[in-house]
Amino acid sequence: MNWNQLISNKRLGQENRHIERHDDRSEFKRDSDRLIFSAPFRRLQNKTQVFPLPGSVFVHNRLTHSLEVSSVGMSLGNDVARQLTAAHPELRDTLFEEIGTIVSTACLAHDMGNPPFGHSGERAIQTFFTEGPGRHLREKVSEAFWSDITHFEGNANAFRLLTHRFKGRREGGFVLTYSTLASIVKYPHSSTLAGKKGKFGFFLSEEPTYMKIAGDLGIKQLESTGKGVRYARHPLVYLVEAADDICYEIMDIEDAHKLRILSFEETSDLLLGFFPEERQSKMRRRIIDEGITDPNEQVVYMRASVIGLLEYECAKAFVEHEKEILQGTFEGSLIDHVSERTHSAYKHCEIVSRARIYNSKPVLDVELSGYKIIETLMEKMVEAVVNPDRYYSQQLINRVSSQYDIVADDLETRLMAVVDYISGMTDVYALDIYQKINGISLPIV
Repeated sequence: MNWNQLISNKRLGQENRHIERHDDRSEFKRDSDRLIFSAPFRRLQNKTQVFPLPGSVFVHNRLTHSLEVSSVGMSLGNDVARQLTAAHPELRDTLFEEIGTIVSTACLAHDMGNPPFGHSGERAIQTFFTEGPGRHLREKVSEAFWSDITHFEGNANAFRLLTHRFKGRREGGFVLTYSTLASIVKYPHSSTLAGKKGKFGFFLSEEPTYMKIAGDLGIKQLESTGKGVRYARHPLVYLVEAADDICYEIMDIEDAHKLRILSFEETSDLLLGFFPEERQSKMRRRIIDEGITDPNEQVVYMRASVIGLLEYECAKAFVEHEKEILQGTFEGSLIDHVSERTHSAYKHCEIVSRARIYNSKPVLDVELSGYKIIETLMEKMVEAVVNPDRYYSQQLINRVSSQYDIVADDLETRLMAVVDYISGMTDVYALDIYQKINGISLPIV
């Protein structure tokens, strides 16, 4: 793979059109603006990241997480661009110098396909078909479609959301550039090749779109069989993944401290553990010298230092492994290739997070409630599209937005419309619909 081909401002759906521009924004900046001003991006403010949506203490939701990931992604992309243009002068004054904007934009989009209630929502959609009432549909749909819906993945759903031509929308979906779209596909293969982890990058319906983009950008194809297609990652995916890894792990620790799940001593030990003892002492002295007495603000200072370190080392790892990344032979994530001390401290944070944060009562309560809500919505809506002539089915179908092709002749299209509809909900909206269809609440006029 080569950079001059990998970085392209060609737009999906506008390949053969010349668009006259009236300002000096780059095409990649236009991608960013389109996402920020879109309704699906706005809805991220009401989707759970890890902890329950804010009460008296404000913690991260999907929107604030995405904005922070985007900020780190911009730094990663800019640092890599600076270092690689120094090593490869021929890349100067080319689109390659804009990779900071591309990575930042892809970071904005990386969670847009996630359903309400995070991973619990994903599992509820999957298990509705594998363990729940949806099991009987297996004989009524194709094997490839069944693989898609039983492996439902927020990553693949983000690519669909951005590229699919929903009813009333123009060709190409959001009409983003090829490089931005390729940079969000973390698992560039179809669901039939998902393996035990169940991760994949595009549904059957969007497979031709990804193949078109990959072919134009020269992304290396690794496998093409009767089971599906598999590609190497677009190189910028590694930077998007690193920005996400940095933010969710470190910011979750800060949130856990705010919610008093972790004590100040536990939190500071985790964050200072990234640094040698001499640096730790300097950081403590600086906190005192600058008069930072509030424990939350002290954690903010330590957290910022850790993110700066991780960003620096991930950019360094990318540059050092550029050759393998372009050859499609690089293994693991950039976090796996940072210094031993940094990697060990990061893994320790992961262990503590799993034990103390992700299994904490507030998080488990959201997951349990969210699972039940999504499971119920799936059951009612799928029953409606399987039996659309029933009175109650028609009532449910009539309240679904016209952008979803929920009255299509084809069953697979109707089922996918249900998944599109439910996965696009916010947590609050999903709860509201759940209460209404169960007769728990009535609309107030």
